[in-house]
Amino acid sequence: MPQNKSHDQFLSIVVIGASGDLAVKKIFPALFALFCRKLLPESFVCYGYARTELNDEAFRMLLMGSLSCRYTPGESECRSLMDAFLSRCHYVSGGYDDPLGLLRLKSVMESQEQHDLPVTRLFYLSVPPFLFLPTAQSLKEAGMAEEIPEKQKLRVVVEKPFGRDRQSSDALTRDLRHVFTEEQSYRIDHYLGKEVVQNLMALRFANLIFEPIWNRNNIHYIRFCWSEDIGTEGRAGYFDHYGIIRDVMQNHLLQMLALITMEEPLSLEPEQVRNEKVKALRAVQPVRFEDMVIGQYTEANYKGQVQKGYLQETGVPADSITPTYGAAILKLRNRRWDGVPFLLSAGKGLNTRRTGIHIEFRHVPGNIFTANSSPVPNSLRIRVQPDAGVSLNIMTKVPGLRMSLEKTELDLSYASAFKEEIPDAYESLLLDVIQGDKSLFIRADELEAAWDIFTPVLHDLEGCAIKPQPYPFGSAGPDSAGALAALYNAEWA
Repeated sequence: MPQNKSHDQFLSIVVIGASGDLAVKKIFPALFALFCRKLLPESFVCYGYARTELNDEAFRMLLMGSLSCRYTPGESECRSLMDAFLSRCHYVSGGYDDPLGLLRLKSVMESQEQHDLPVTRLFYLSVPPFLFLPTAQSLKEAGMAEEIPEKQKLRVVVEKPFGRDRQSSDALTRDLRHVFTEEQSYRIDHYLGKEVVQNLMALRFANLIFEPIWNRNNIHYIRFCWSEDIGTEGRAGYFDHYGIIRDVMQNHLLQMLALITMEEPLSLEPEQVRNEKVKALRAVQPVRFEDMVIGQYTEANYKGQVQKGYLQETGVPADSITPTYGAAILKLRNRRWDGVPFLLSAGKGLNTRRTGIHIEFRHVPGNIFTANSSPVPNSLRIRVQPDAGVSLNIMTKVPGLRMSLEKTELDLSYASAFKEEIPDAYESLLLDVIQGDKSLFIRADELEAAWDIFTPVLHDLEGCAIKPQPYPFGSAGPDSAGALAALYNAEWA
């Protein structure tokens, strides 16, 4: 179990947008899990702030339905821990751009904070992106964004997406720096908190067998896939403003690509890790228009039910050209990866729910086996979700009197290999924020490099009003995505 390094501080955790789904279903349950594992400071208080009119009791009842005692067997102990945690949760209602509402919150916080201990104030902006800046400015106007040496530290967590392109992202970064410094800012991508994603560096750099073959000479292509077999699920208004490229590809998939392609850092010190990720992303060439396919799901019968098409979703304009599917070929220009295609795909309304990485190795040269027993390329699959794990496909002889080969899978399933409860991504990331560890958070120059990859093609697609290709809900996506992969002698499945 990780050690709590923060017992000598008073921690004020402020979740702005506390009545929303993310806060109720992810942030507060993660904080409760840390509390159950005794990983929060002894002196801490949680505050919820949102426009919804609630008192402390109603807020606690709202949270209770999402809390679970995964680390604590026994109903009576679970209830006792819930009561203890919820007693430290308070709520203040007010507007996000309303300094008066935040002044009320400030008053409640100051009445709770113990000034014989250094105070760390952690602000989690669980609000839509267009509210990041107004909320931050209101915090400043209310006098809540001041760091006092030896007495008060500040940390602010900002959710993705951070901007809509390189230009808007730079502007938001610049404007937020008038309130919070880069050192105080934690740009969160929850995929970096997932156990399998955190394992990527261990897989690469703690195992001697992979480094000699982790290059263009041995790897044919690498594929990153993210798919859901659901639609926008009540998030159509938000999704239509951003689309699948901004919502998934520019952040989740690029972060996994950076960890797969980066060079080994000098150490696990946060800046060393982030330096190598930035170098990897800067080596990626901007996506070309001809190397991109976009699609939009249409009405279809799936699993015995008629599923709406995207344009039929509540809140989506009838003429929307927002893509719900994207497929792209990325190329890195450096000594290790030159010539290796990186396939990225993400989509909603597809035929499966999965996220993973597939590494396809090259054919064995000088095949000595017969045509009927010809080896197929080895592959390494990293399953992020569901059924987290890693599998390696190798060729083996089928038992018998003839030399006959068969592809065999060596599989590591996290569920069967590890008996400990696997932490949720938000548990891991929130603990890092509390402890001031920025290894898994996005630095400003890393964000710039990621936007540089997709901004040109986003401007091309939207500037030319390119219509996404239709695909039936519950299918594998547009047929043209397969044709795109075939150009590089690769495939999505």
